[in-house]
Amino acid sequence: MLQKTQGIVLNHIKYGESSIIVTIYTEVFGRQAYIINGVRGKKAKIKANLFQPLFLLDMEVYHKPKRELQRVKELQNAFIFSSIPYDLKKSTLAIFIAEVLYKTIQEHEPNSGLFKYLFSSIQMLDVKEKGTSNFHIYFLTHLTKQLGFFPDNNYSENYCYFDLKAGQFVQLKPMHFSFLDKASSKAFSNMLEYSEEQHQDLEIDYKVRIQLLEKLVEYYMLHNEGIKSIKSLEVLKEVFH
Repeated sequence: MLQKTQGIVLNHIKYGESSIIVTIYTEVFGRQAYIINGVRGKKAKIKANLFQPLFLLDMEVYHKPKRELQRVKELQNAFIFSSIPYDLKKSTLAIFIAEVLYKTIQEHEPNSGLFKYLFSSIQMLDVKEKGTSNFHIYFLTHLTKQLGFFPDNNYSENYCYFDLKAGQFVQLKPMHFSFLDKASSKAFSNMLEYSEEQHQDLEIDYKVRIQLLEKLVEYYMLHNEGIKSIKSLEVLKEVFH
C-alpha cells in the first residue's frame, strides 16, 4: 500500500554495488528499514546525500506490514538544513545523536510524542546559534521522558549524588561506580529543571560536561538493553574539548 510519512534518518549501510539500506524512524510506521536501489549511480533518481544522519524527510513509501525491508517511491527533504552539514560541532552531534537513536529505538509502531520531540529538536539544533555545547546533554536528558526512564529530580543539599541505577539523587555516595559526583549532580539537576532556552546559557565546566555526557550514556545503557556502546562518543568528546 502506498502511503506518505515523514522520517528521520538514523543509519545507512551499503548494499551491493549501487544500493543502500537505510534505517529511518518514521512518524507513521515507527522504525523501518528501506532498500534504495541505484542510489550511488550518476543517474540516481534518489540521491545518496539525502541519507545523512538526522536528515528530515518527506516520504512516499510502499508499506507492507511485517516486511523486513520496505521500498520507497519518492522522498525529499522535509526541512533543509542551513548549518548541521556544514558546522563541525553540529555534524558531530548529529552523528552521535543518530547512533544513540539507532541503538535505542527498536519499535515498529508509531509514537507521535517521541517523533515530534525528535523532529523539533533536530530543527532546533540546526537554527541554534548558541548553547551547542550543552545541546546533547539537554537532548539526552529530556529524551528519557519519551523513552520511559526520566530521572527523579529530588536534588537537595543533602541528596547531592545522582545514582544512575536508582534514577534519583541519594544522600550517601553509592557503593558502586554508577553515580555522579556532587558538582555533576548539581549541573544535572539544573539540566532536568531548566527549559530549552535556559540550558543554553548554563555555564558548565568542561570536566563536568564530559562526566555528564559519559554518565548519561551509561544511564542509557543501564535502562535500555539496546545500547552496549556508542562508538561516536570519543569523537564527540574531542570535538567539544
